[in-house]
Amino acid sequence: MDKNIKTIIFDLGGVILDLSVNHTLDAIGTLSNFDREKVMQIFVSSPEFEVYEKGGMRDADFRNFIRKAYAFSASDEEIDKGWNAMLRGIPAVKLALLKRLMRSHQTILLSNTNTIHLNYINNVILPPLANVNSLDPYFHKTYYSHIMRKRKPDAEIFEQVLQENNLVPSQTLFLDDNELNVKGAQAVGIQTAHVTSPDLILAYFNE
Repeated sequence: MDKNIKTIIFDLGGVILDLSVNHTLDAIGTLSNFDREKVMQIFVSSPEFEVYEKGGMRDADFRNFIRKAYAFSASDEEIDKGWNAMLRGIPAVKLALLKRLMRSHQTILLSNTNTIHLNYINNVILPPLANVNSLDPYFHKTYYSHIMRKRKPDAEIFEQVLQENNLVPSQTLFLDDNELNVKGAQAVGIQTAHVTSPDLILAYFNE
């Protein structure tokens, strides 16, 4: 890592949090009797998923959209279970790494997420792992798309984080598993690392 880096901005899913979208595609497929290809086609072509990540849809409305899009009448609990199936947990070693990095750098979390996912992370994944109900203790600042009403890879979300924290882009490193998000950060001058495997950050920061 560049010795001039003073701030590290982390994505959550696929970087800190183990992520498997296929688990959610399979869960929705089971509820809907659609094959994975059709489930995925609806997933990638429906703007409602991005609207929900930008805080533009209530949880109840999102669940109703899921029911309509996939033509089934599952309960709220069944939908939430399927939607959260992609969230596979956080390795304790990554939380330890974040604590260590906080001592040497300013660390920030910047995640495209939503209320159902964040509630699951805070109330199901974190308590037995770290006895906390938030990722706040592991970063100096946390940013979530549905609260900001902005979403990666749009420049405005990166510019807000830079401005609010008085960051110098060339002294800021952003790590994300999504190449489009990496390019979005590069477009505003931020240094980047594309996380192409779940354990990359462990190797990257233990060089």
